[in-house]
Amino acid sequence: ILGLIIFWIGPIVASFYYSFTEYEVPGSPKFNGVTNYVRAFTQDDLFWPSMARTFQFTIIYVPGVIIGALLLAVLLNQKLKGTTVYRTIFFVPHLIPAVAIAVLWGYLMQPKLGPINEVLRAIGIRQPPNWLASKDSALYGVAIINLWAAIGGNTMLIFLAGLQGVPQELYEAAAIDGANSWFRFRHVTLPLMTPTIFFNLVLAVIGALKVFATAFVATQGGPSYATWFLALHIYTIAFQYFHLGYASTLAWILAAILLVFTFIQVRTSRRWVHYESG
Repeated sequence: ILGLIIFWIGPIVASFYYSFTEYEVPGSPKFNGVTNYVRAFTQDDLFWPSMARTFQFTIIYVPGVIIGALLLAVLLNQKLKGTTVYRTIFFVPHLIPAVAIAVLWGYLMQPKLGPINEVLRAIGIRQPPNWLASKDSALYGVAIINLWAAIGGNTMLIFLAGLQGVPQELYEAAAIDGANSWFRFRHVTLPLMTPTIFFNLVLAVIGALKVFATAFVATQGGPSYATWFLALHIYTIAFQYFHLGYASTLAWILAAILLVFTFIQVRTSRRWVHYESG
């Protein structure tokens, strides 16, 4: 209970109070009402662009991780020889620290000497992308790195658990009726997997909106602010400029965005999520 109060509830309450103050370190907080919120929406030149880039990343990341993890889980659920080994191999990237992943992919995506562009040149692409070194491709590079780390991780495991919960007699009945593999997947697997898809979708959206580590290590928000996400903006304001009051405001705005998106997903899920009890 003490740990919950000191390390979880306490910081939440404190940050909410600081969001209504002018608090710079060193110094003490001074209450200033909603000035910080007005500043965020009307005066901060990086707030709206960082939010737009965060949403752009989310649009790329969420479908990629949901579709990729689901297809991978289906492949690993075929009960073929060596499946356990393959599951371990695909899960390993999820265990690598985010900093190490960013450093590794920073080397792989190096425009001139990186192995990825060397391979692209070898197959005839004379001008491969500059990846993380170009403002036009940096965001997509960050998305690729995050997808590589996430597709085989917890999302895949949750899908795999859901697939193993689908009754085999339904597949057998569909096969007797003449349904091929695609129809069995479309009309048996997907409907029964919608609760799992919904759960993973909520987690994926939350994770995408909080993207930070890859951009912080691999690009530092650049080039030309191309990967300056909202979470990175919050970190910079708080721990480089030490404007803790305004950083708390931005953090609560991000928390509100997460709550709104989660609420929308819960409300709309009634239209497409099918539970066995229904």
